[in-house]
Amino acid sequence: MKANPIFMRKAIVLAKQSATSGDYALGAVIVRDDQIIATGVSKLKHEHDPTAHAEIVALRNACTKLNSSYLENCTLYTTHEPCPMCASAAIWAKMKGIVFGATLADAKKKHGMKFSWRQIDISCRDILTKSSPKLALVEGFMRAECVQLFELSQ
Repeated sequence: MKANPIFMRKAIVLAKQSATSGDYALGAVIVRDDQIIATGVSKLKHEHDPTAHAEIVALRNACTKLNSSYLENCTLYTTHEPCPMCASAAIWAKMKGIVFGATLADAKKKHGMKFSWRQIDISCRDILTKSSPKLALVEGFMRAECVQLFELSQ
């Protein structure tokens, strides 16, 4: 699977908008046939919903748009390595793959023990390795740009 910078740039713009609105600087885009079909931003703070991660919001929006529980042939682009919940949701949606920017290690390096976005220390790769169907994975795509987003999240 080849990652496209156009889609990650859109996720980065969304992450910046999310931070401006007072939530975490995380953005996600769902792509099918080289077209964006849905987007999502973190809504954890605004909706008081622990599942309102940018990836989950994007997945819900895509499923609604396609009127389907499955997102076959779709790729998730996200500015941050998906947590176990988000990676698992992509598997259950039968997606084609995941492309992410900043890694869990990047977040730990930046935030140390105060890093509260990830409370289950399991990598996206570990989740996908044990999954069925097998999703393609592109890690660290446009990583430097995505790591800069940590400066916006408080």
